[in-house]
Amino acid sequence: MKLSARNQIPAKVIGINEGEAIANVALDACGSRLVASITVESVRDLGLTEGSEVTVIIKASDVILAVAD
Repeated sequence: MKLSARNQIPAKVIGINEGEAIANVALDACGSRLVASITVESVRDLGLTEGSEVTVIIKASDVILAVAD
């Protein structure tokens, strides 16, 4: 996957707190804790679980998570 965003940080999912529509995904990014708010549908589509390896992509005020194909 190639992206124009240069702010890409490897991270591991350390927790997922699902609400009705939005999930807060807690991440360990090189020893720093980050939290991404994404849809519950995206959590399921990406197959995210505790321990999943992801790439945190930060562009402007948006945070996007990606997993390898």
